[in-house]
Amino acid sequence: MAATTTARALGRRSRRFFDIFVAEVPWTVSSKEVKEYFSQFGSVQRCQLPFDKDTGFHRRYCWIKFSSPEDVQNVFQKDSHILEGAKV
Repeated sequence: MAATTTARALGRRSRRFFDIFVAEVPWTVSSKEVKEYFSQFGSVQRCQLPFDKDTGFHRRYCWIKFSSPEDVQNVFQKDSHILEGAKV
């Protein structure tokens, strides 16, 4: 993962999610593809890939919300992550 990758607990105790930040997402990758890729590590609650309203392109970063800290740990156990041939 990129050096900017972080994990943190969010939300209320009854609705706890765990976020990771992913940088360098290729322009050609959709939020659906990002979610599908990271689903192999656990239950993805949400994938937020912000778009620039002026250009219409996404900003090449995203947040992925997992349902447990174990899911986040599964992501970090893999040395690198490749989407469309690019390391994220």
